[in-house]
Amino acid sequence: MTGGAGFIGSHVVDALLREGAAVSVVDDLSTGEKARVAPDAELFELDIVDGEALAALVRDLAPDAVYHLAAQSSVTVSVEDPGRDCATNVVGTLNVLRAAGAVSAPVVFTSTGGALYGDGAPRPTPESQIPAPLSPYGASKWAGEAYVNTWSLSSGIPHAVLRLGNVYGARQSPHGEAGVVAIFTGKLYEGVSPVLYGHGRPTRDYIYIDDVVAAVLAASGTRGTFNIATGVETSVADIWTGLCAAAGVDAEAQLAELRPGELQHSCLDASRARAELGWRARTAIGEGLARSYEALTAELAAAR
Repeated sequence: MTGGAGFIGSHVVDALLREGAAVSVVDDLSTGEKARVAPDAELFELDIVDGEALAALVRDLAPDAVYHLAAQSSVTVSVEDPGRDCATNVVGTLNVLRAAGAVSAPVVFTSTGGALYGDGAPRPTPESQIPAPLSPYGASKWAGEAYVNTWSLSSGIPHAVLRLGNVYGARQSPHGEAGVVAIFTGKLYEGVSPVLYGHGRPTRDYIYIDDVVAAVLAASGTRGTFNIATGVETSVADIWTGLCAAAGVDAEAQLAELRPGELQHSCLDASRARAELGWRARTAIGEGLARSYEALTAELAAAR
């Protein structure tokens, strides 16, 4: 598991452990947190850009499967430093594929949905839509996907690509520029007015963390590219309103223009995942926001 100390990765680690698997985590802890990694998992502090070190470790571990979640995942960071974004998301992914291939392990690669398809895509967007990313982050994920598919075809090992909607839930950091559910929860907790970029009008396909974890596990050992999302658009303003309702407050927010590289709208068609993986999103946005607010505020309180 790469990126197992991160928001999504740590939840996948927990799910694998519940299934009785032995789990090894590779994470450079640049954005991940050691405290998120369950004690029963073994953590190796390593940057996936270091191909030789990664190959040696994977050769020693000889995993049955590899879940590749490590990434530079900030759109604005990718605009500011596209070279680092490319190194992590493209070269790092190639390193993971080569290391996994040496031990014949299938890879599940988590990609992006909205940042990949661009603003001109029909909604909900199917996997057949030709990507048109607006940011280096989206471009790097598309390139990573190409390597995953190429390695799968050439090796015969069933690698899978999951194009995720906007994932939210417990353990998401409120301190970055991505993850508005966590950011808005942090602002509510601090009593600070948040900024709604795009004047709150942009929409996204928000998907709860438990549903994403179920998809990651279902995809292991399969070949193909799958949207993992709800097929429902929710505006940034509605996310803020829903979290205010969960908090029992009526709070104002500031409005601002969209930042460079950000989308106006995104919504994904997940019918292929339902048909081929037997997976579907089960958590409605209202229920997910309430759960997330409760969990995230408890984490903020514990960190004080």
